Amino acid sequence: MHCKPKMMAPIVHPTKCCVQNNYSETIVPHIHPQHTTIVNHEHFKHQHYFPQTQSVVNEVTNQQFNAYGPRPGFGGPGGPGFAGGAPGGYPGPGGRPGFGGPFGR
Repeated sequence: MHCKPKMMAPIVHPTKCCVQNNYSETIVPHIHPQHTTIVNHEHFKHQHYFPQTQSVVNEVTNQQFNAYGPRPGFGGPGGPGFAGGAPGGYPGPGGRPGFGGPFGR
């Protein structure tokens, strides 16, 4: 006699993950525009010239002193030996007769 087999509850195992790779090909055009700018360089060199002229100036100054003391008859309001008493103690036009400076007479 054959008995009907007994059925147990099913055992469910964890899902097995499988990967199937499908490859397709897509063409993506890349356009790389290019522009060329031509730059012409012009350089100016500024040259500065300094022409120079030269002149010479000779300055001569002198002082005259009465190194002999006062003399009667050659005085005036400006002091002894100064005819006419010019401002600042300097002799006026003509100066003192016969006076040749501190070194000569």
